[in-house]
Amino acid sequence: MMIEMKNISIDFPGVAALKNVNFHVEKGKIHALIGANGAGKSTLMKVLSGAYDHYRGEIYFHGEEVTLRSPKDAKRLGVQMVYQEVDTALIPYLTVGENIMLEQMIHRMGRKQLINWKSIHKQAAAILTRLHVAISTYQRVDELTLAEKQMVLIARAISDQCKCLVLDEPTAPLSQAETEELFRLIRLLKQDGVAIIFISHRLPELFAICEEITVMRNGELVMKEETAVTSPKHVIEQMLGKSLEEQYPPHQPTTGETILEVKGLSDNGMVKNLNIQVKRGEIVGIAGLVGAGKTEICQALFGASPQTSGDVFIQGKKVKITSPSDAVRHGMVLVPEERRKAGMVVSESVTTNLTVSSMKRFSKLFSLIDFKAEKREAEKMVQRLGVVTPSIETTIGNLSGGNQQKVVIGKWLMGDADVYIFDEPTKGVDVGAKREIFGLIAELAKQGKGIIYASSELVDILGMTDRLYVVYDGEVVKEIETGSTNEAEILYYSTGGK
Repeated sequence: MMIEMKNISIDFPGVAALKNVNFHVEKGKIHALIGANGAGKSTLMKVLSGAYDHYRGEIYFHGEEVTLRSPKDAKRLGVQMVYQEVDTALIPYLTVGENIMLEQMIHRMGRKQLINWKSIHKQAAAILTRLHVAISTYQRVDELTLAEKQMVLIARAISDQCKCLVLDEPTAPLSQAETEELFRLIRLLKQDGVAIIFISHRLPELFAICEEITVMRNGELVMKEETAVTSPKHVIEQMLGKSLEEQYPPHQPTTGETILEVKGLSDNGMVKNLNIQVKRGEIVGIAGLVGAGKTEICQALFGASPQTSGDVFIQGKKVKITSPSDAVRHGMVLVPEERRKAGMVVSESVTTNLTVSSMKRFSKLFSLIDFKAEKREAEKMVQRLGVVTPSIETTIGNLSGGNQQKVVIGKWLMGDADVYIFDEPTKGVDVGAKREIFGLIAELAKQGKGIIYASSELVDILGMTDRLYVVYDGEVVKEIETGSTNEAEILYYSTGGK
């Protein structure tokens, strides 16, 4: 036994986040930790990594009781954590090598503190070579893709004497090939005796890589079994505390006129000659692998990246979209892939995040804000979406990922948009919240809205859309009726098949 956590409890204002949790992990084992958003799994790991110091209970490391009241305490024991939100964990204006070796850059020589730049990059390059990651250590982090940033974080975690590695949704931004590389590394670390704690909502991955699985619900541990003797269905039922229902809501499209038409749209980067149509009441998929250009297409449509050619028509009228404000004014909104970076104001309240895009509704004479009306509408939206929060004045950054995503969607429901673009809307969201988000999307389609659903999760594309466009290298290579295709065909075109 490497780590034992006994009777761990922790409270936040209005919330008992953990209630007498007993958790352990063995040396050289890969252990899955799973639960619905808000179940307490990330909180438990933040206790283990020293991020929360006001916990109650006992923690043992190799049989000896230890005190973890700071990240420094945890790292001294060899506990390293790679968080889900990569952009908040890296310093964008530093190089890859500097970010990897961040905690080992300074060497003391007497009273002097020196940095050996050549040694830093040499050590960082060796770690990246071990990971089979072809990134220059001299490249700035803000120039990297999301997947590359994830690999830099993992490289940093193993740059020191890592004995226990906690991975929080590590595969969310990775392609299939990159995920396989990550799994190769995890198995290598396992052979070296490193304990791996793997947090993910992707059950097939957990069953492929993990030997044990622990399920949490409402701040308590409700199941611990070997993956070989359980099943995904049983795990989901333990997560939800009830029988598993149909994941995708019934959707019978009653399509109307074309609400969005795009002809020959290109940006100054990846998007090339985009031609798509969306009708009222239709859910149209943008399918492709990680890095295929789905996000770039969504951003170009929304005016978040410059359009160099092409025309956009909304309800038959040609419109000019040069910025997100233009898109919103013409009735088109975007729920972005990276919600914390581009979809919400992390340090503000649930109320502010819900109403920020529709403040005109709450403005009175001389632009004074009717705060009572604002809070009243925020309460209604929280109830409508089932957002779990102690209060509408709670800082949104303190909510679980699924509840944050509901608020990001609710922000646009406050207005009266005609076209909704969803870019990986269930990324990092548990199975319960996932189904609720699917239900919201289906309801919008039922109301006659036009929906674009961009995802690399082919199962979700098949389950949610009526028609889809397959994207490869920034171009649409195939248009398919969803009911007449399967994962194999979509994957074929996603990988450049003709």
